Amino acid sequence: ADVDHPDELRIDLDPQPGTGFDQARTAALETVRPMLDELGYVGYPKTSGNRGVHVYLRIEPRWTFTEVRRAAIAFAREIERRVPDLVTTAWWKEERGERVFVDFNQNARDRTIASAYSVRRRSDATVSAPLTWDELPSVQPEDFTIVTMPPRFAELGDVHASIDDVQHSIEPLLEWYARDERDRGL
Repeated sequence: ADVDHPDELRIDLDPQPGTGFDQARTAALETVRPMLDELGYVGYPKTSGNRGVHVYLRIEPRWTFTEVRRAAIAFAREIERRVPDLVTTAWWKEERGERVFVDFNQNARDRTIASAYSVRRRSDATVSAPLTWDELPSVQPEDFTIVTMPPRFAELGDVHASIDDVQHSIEPLLEWYARDERDRGL
């Protein structure tokens, strides 16, 4: 309703060269989901339609894009602290190594995203597919295409239909961000 106050925080797990969907999935299942649970947040996973995993978190639309981006940075840094051999928040590509990049900048005002059900520009026409957490361990991006998605939707409906049921506060994440900045001497 207010374009200056986002209602979603996006966790974008973006595989880098030497990594792929399996590593992004591992980061989502073994680190992102437990962190969301610890915070009392409900996150909604989906394939990016390519090699990555997105997790969306509906938030109260009372923070600015800058504040939401800071919350995303804090969440990303905490993932990196927990599994530094698997994920990175390094902005420069040459510093990322063979790790999954947690792209916190997907929360900046000017970003475009692969929205749910969007078809990606690939020869197999994969679709950015909303998932349940229970499905994530056993799927591959290639399972969801322009051909397979309509029957899936007809059978299951929108598995993210409840995303608007709860709006979360990002205050705990903003506290993490402030702590990190103090620890960095900033």
